[in-house]
Amino acid sequence: MSDQAQATRTMLVNGALLPEELDEAMIHDVVHGFYDLIRKDALLGPVFNGVIAPDHWPAHLAKMCDFWSSTLLRTGRFEGRPLPKHLAIPGIGEEHFRRWLTLFRATVTRLCPPDIAALFMDRAVRIAHSFRLAIAFNRGENTLEIRPILEDSL
Repeated sequence: MSDQAQATRTMLVNGALLPEELDEAMIHDVVHGFYDLIRKDALLGPVFNGVIAPDHWPAHLAKMCDFWSSTLLRTGRFEGRPLPKHLAIPGIGEEHFRRWLTLFRATVTRLCPPDIAALFMDRAVRIAHSFRLAIAFNRGENTLEIRPILEDSL
């Protein structure tokens, strides 16, 4: 990392400096590695492949790289509203989010140092819970019954 880039990288995450090893290349590897697993997965593959046409995968992967870059590196590159697209998927439930988190954890554990894997997982668990609450609310379900899927339960 250049001296200039290093000087501007003083972000704190959960009270600690953002690890220098976390960069765009790592985010790219995580996103692409994760979605490689998703597309082949017996539960999630049909869901994702059913809503993302084969020729739209490159754009989706680029958007997900932008999302994680904005989420972890605070780049502000992501533009969009992911929740409405998830609300439109019929039948998506806890088992889907649990599998999503399991595959995500496998990916970040394989590709990232433990501290960075923990950053990714912290955000992924929060996102999953937020989406589950929104989906339940949208369906008129009791959101008080929605419990977070904790990483140690995967």
